[in-house]
Amino acid sequence: MNRRTLLASAAALALMAMLPPLPARAQGTPIPEGEKLKVGFIYVGPVGDGGWSYQHDLGRKAIEAHFGDRVETSYIENVPEGADAERALTQLALAGNKLIFATSFGFMDAVINTAAKFPDVKFEHATGYKRAENVATYDARFYEGRAVMGTIAGMMTKTNKIGFIGSFPIPEVMQGINSTFIHARKVNPDVELKVVWAYTWFDPAKEADAASALLAEGVDVILQHTDSTAPLAKLQEKGGIGFGQASDMAAFKPTPRVSAIIDNWEPYYIKRVGEVLDGTWASHGVWLGIKDGEVGIGEITEAVPAEVKAAAEAMRDQIAGGYHPFTGPLNKQDGSAWLAEGQTPTDEELASMDFFVEGITAQIPR
Repeated sequence: MNRRTLLASAAALALMAMLPPLPARAQGTPIPEGEKLKVGFIYVGPVGDGGWSYQHDLGRKAIEAHFGDRVETSYIENVPEGADAERALTQLALAGNKLIFATSFGFMDAVINTAAKFPDVKFEHATGYKRAENVATYDARFYEGRAVMGTIAGMMTKTNKIGFIGSFPIPEVMQGINSTFIHARKVNPDVELKVVWAYTWFDPAKEADAASALLAEGVDVILQHTDSTAPLAKLQEKGGIGFGQASDMAAFKPTPRVSAIIDNWEPYYIKRVGEVLDGTWASHGVWLGIKDGEVGIGEITEAVPAEVKAAAEAMRDQIAGGYHPFTGPLNKQDGSAWLAEGQTPTDEELASMDFFVEGITAQIPR
């Protein structure tokens, strides 16, 4: 299994999302001056993936830069999900880490199991939904960034065919595909969206093959919800444009990478480490987006026409100002009503999204 594994079904997500949050309660006492706080991380991929794990590791480095000798950080990369994750988390806890960040959905049960064995250690789980008194969860509203990228894609495609490389058909990815299509279609009613499922989060060869398959269908703009730069490398070779995913992927500027969705974990990591240091850390579940600075929009390069850049920046600013990328009227793929005029979904509904919106012809693997 990989990050945000298929075992996290939409029904389970919906059920857990509707449970009342744990009461905020500070855990522990301040760390005395002169005593280091040890902070550990586990990553599902290599820190050099150029995307997801790379961006989390930038957050780890930001902790070191901000707190200096008050902290000591370490990480374990390429951690498979399941029993290996529990072993890695246990290793970090036994090594004296009092705060551990687990940065993959599929680490969820391993986090809960390990946290029960080490009640004096605080755990933070990225993109998950299971919490305990010493387990907090944090996530980013990636679908907001997709609305901005979709605007660029819809305005820049010459073939009216845009492509999306999906990892797994789970709510987080479904949100991104739907948001991309909705906003591409807003600026270009003739847009078609093609989807190829890679069934991986980090496999450059599979990601490159997925990009090739989309290009063979006439796609000239590709988005991805996978972690490597391989799709951009394929676009650089074959033509077309794409976007940085999770990190800026700036090496591919000014084209094929014309903008990016950047996961900015640094403020959150600094905040939570600070709360452990001063004794105010409490379990919580947060889902932050563009207005919070956790979802960033990378530089829109000179390869993008001025009017397209203006439209994308306007979408970014509208979202920061309160616009919801899923605002009705919207129907599901089968034509059934989903959101009425002006209606927006609840977070619980988004957390269980298991359908495409009307107009997408791709099929969802079951």
